[in-house]
Amino acid sequence: MTTHSEHRTQTDTATGTSTASVPSTATGTGTRTWTVAPEPFTTPDATVLRRAYYAEVAGRYWKRTVTEAEIDQGLLDFPDDGLLPPTGQFVVGRLDGEPLACGGIRLLDPATAELTRVYVDQRARGTGGGAALLEVLEAEARALGAERVRLDTRSDLVEARALYTRHGYAEIPAYNAGPYAEHWFEKHLV
Repeated sequence: MTTHSEHRTQTDTATGTSTASVPSTATGTGTRTWTVAPEPFTTPDATVLRRAYYAEVAGRYWKRTVTEAEIDQGLLDFPDDGLLPPTGQFVVGRLDGEPLACGGIRLLDPATAELTRVYVDQRARGTGGGAALLEVLEAEARALGAERVRLDTRSDLVEARALYTRHGYAEIPAYNAGPYAEHWFEKHLV
């Protein structure tokens, strides 16, 4: 299925998983390609990306660099267990083969999926990685039977809020009481 003229999302009928290949033009680098595909969150690449995600969001919240021990504890406190089929999926985004982005989707109920762990390495921001992640995560949500996607985020994560707004997510009233949630968004998939 093609969702944008420059994006190509395909669903493997045998596994039900989606992948995207998205050309990206980064300033001064010519055309580069994002490839986003499901991957267990326990692989070495996924683990590095999950740790980088946590280091960034915790560091921005605490306004300091976080320690490896704090990252370890954060990953224990907020496990990714729900990001496995049949209730969820984790994806890794690669820019020209280099793992630089990740994200997860999990079902909150049969009709509602939640985005989580959406991260693009700062070296690759502005190259289309966030859009490529959302495209595949939304396809995965549809494959899980979801009719809408929700997420929560914080006020200081302005880039994330801008990304979601650009891609059709609208702010909604709180749907959870997460300790770090300050903004809640939703997008209808059907």
